[in-house]
Amino acid sequence: MKAEIIAVGSELLTPDRVDTNSLFLTEELNKLGIEVVRKTIVGDDRQLLADAFRGALQRVELVIASGGLGPTEDDLTRETLAELLGRHLRRDDAIVRAIEARFRSFGREMPRINVRQAMVPEGAEALDNPRGTAPGLWLEDAGRMLALLPGPPRELKPMFLEQIVPRLMRRVSGVRMFHRELRVAGMGESHVEQLIAPIYKRYADVNTTVLAAPGEVQIHLRLWTADARHAEKTLGEITAGLQLALGERIFTTRGESLEAVVAQLLTLNNATIAAAESCTGGLLAQRLTSLAGSSAYFLGGVVCYSNELKTAWVDVPAETIQAKGAVSSEVAVALAEGIRRSAGSTLGLGITGIAGPGGGSEEKPVGTVHIGLAGPAGVKARALLFPGDREAIRWQASQIALDMVRVHFLYGGPAPGSLQASGQEPGRG
Repeated sequence: MKAEIIAVGSELLTPDRVDTNSLFLTEELNKLGIEVVRKTIVGDDRQLLADAFRGALQRVELVIASGGLGPTEDDLTRETLAELLGRHLRRDDAIVRAIEARFRSFGREMPRINVRQAMVPEGAEALDNPRGTAPGLWLEDAGRMLALLPGPPRELKPMFLEQIVPRLMRRVSGVRMFHRELRVAGMGESHVEQLIAPIYKRYADVNTTVLAAPGEVQIHLRLWTADARHAEKTLGEITAGLQLALGERIFTTRGESLEAVVAQLLTLNNATIAAAESCTGGLLAQRLTSLAGSSAYFLGGVVCYSNELKTAWVDVPAETIQAKGAVSSEVAVALAEGIRRSAGSTLGLGITGIAGPGGGSEEKPVGTVHIGLAGPAGVKARALLFPGDREAIRWQASQIALDMVRVHFLYGGPAPGSLQASGQEPGRG
């Protein structure tokens, strides 16, 4: 079965709102074996909306729309679709009573305009919405299915899972999508593609997509089939081939974030970590604490922008800053060692750099970042030069710092007392 998604709302055509509903719907439909072949965003215009529905109904069996079911004049979804299908709108008094009851529960009287939300096209089923005033609608017409869902995600998601999924499960075939997502750190998209293309091109029935993201490359493998054993065998074979080609650069085969992988490694090794950050401004700490249970492995961190606070808070020797500069491998290492001593953690991370857009020089241009990792066996430093704007540089710096922790556990860390500096290298991914 193939489906199209129509996101309704002029606000989605501005920089102020992002259509996250379509991402959720696509994922859930794929789980059912339903392939989403098109997504459309349409403003609050009756003609454009009618054109979108008309085209979708000519192409696919299932159309799911989100938004445009509110009480105001610019909420046109139900009226437009009813007119397109030649169905009269009928007032459903049960819906009116439910909306009135919801307003009373807040100590308010229902505005009369909310009666619009109780207008149901002939032959349609109203979908209960205990989380809002806009009921959803389910329609079938000439062998095609339409689901009209409210726009707010907190209303759309449970309505889809509780009321649309059961309807679709009665109609889907055994074909479904099997998916693997590998993520690669420390390599660029073109380099990854060059290494893996000869492998994935041998599997004609597997759709492979290589996507560049800040600090990583994602490899998506998708196979549509009713044969689960064939799918797992095929995806297992291609994954094994990609692992041979890319080696340690693959940090997950399950689509996890790098911070999630590092969290697992810290937990498995009963290790703790602390961070001293300059140019990343706490981004590394934020990523490490974004997961539930992070207090088990993250002890704390400091953001020390000024040279004075690098010395006062993390014991970076003032003479080191004066001799080498705040943006240097020596200071990154001193930050890592200082925060490790202060926190009493297994590992310490230090980051210093120039995120821009100003502050760079010929010797240390914008994008220069130094990262230090200190552990029981010694320290390691990396010097990097990242492309991009301030946000991209900060994110890539945090990504490489996390990857240094991951690699530390792969190899057990550097030899006691050693200092390894990579030299300046281009940022990748």
